[in-house]
Amino acid sequence: MATERADQRREAGQRTRDGLLAAALELLAQRGQEGVTLREITDRAGANVSAVSYHFGSLKALCDAAIEHALERYLDAQIDAVASLGARPTIEELAAAFARPMMRALAAGGRDLAVMRTVARVGIDPPEGWDRLDGKFEQSRRDVLKVLSANLPGVDEPELTFRTRCAAGLLNWLAVAPIGAELAALPAGQIERWLAPVLAGALRGSPMRSDQG
Repeated sequence: MATERADQRREAGQRTRDGLLAAALELLAQRGQEGVTLREITDRAGANVSAVSYHFGSLKALCDAAIEHALERYLDAQIDAVASLGARPTIEELAAAFARPMMRALAAGGRDLAVMRTVARVGIDPPEGWDRLDGKFEQSRRDVLKVLSANLPGVDEPELTFRTRCAAGLLNWLAVAPIGAELAALPAGQIERWLAPVLAGALRGSPMRSDQG
């Protein structure tokens, strides 16, 4: 009986923690980090202020954890999309897979896009405290480099890494720039037709002519 009660308390605590994370991320997406109050988060989550202190320690720690959690979901979706490619994917197929989580958010709009904008602002340069995500950033990079290396055997790894980082930066920029809002107004298929080739071009690069050296 005591074990059952302890399990129930743990489950209730996890539900409260998850509810606080979801409420924080939704409000952050709407207003940014400067416009969110502790009371608003707890009211939306149906929790009390002491629950924030217990699970996270502070409002800032809760907001950081919410954004980190969303960034982790984004990285997982990106890794899964690239992993789902066939045995010998083209650069165009890689570009579409790499961009798929962002394209879905752009097509969905509303809260999904608002959350992605929040994630994008920190995804460009994650805080040092988020080093637990380093492995996922590295896995995403390795998976992309594997496909690029197979398609571009004459390009060395540092240059391919640079191109990958540029492609990731472009996706983050689209989430927060006005052109991203314009893209979001298009049908999902058109978003992919417009965006995937741009990313493919960034990943493929172009050899410099001899008269440009």
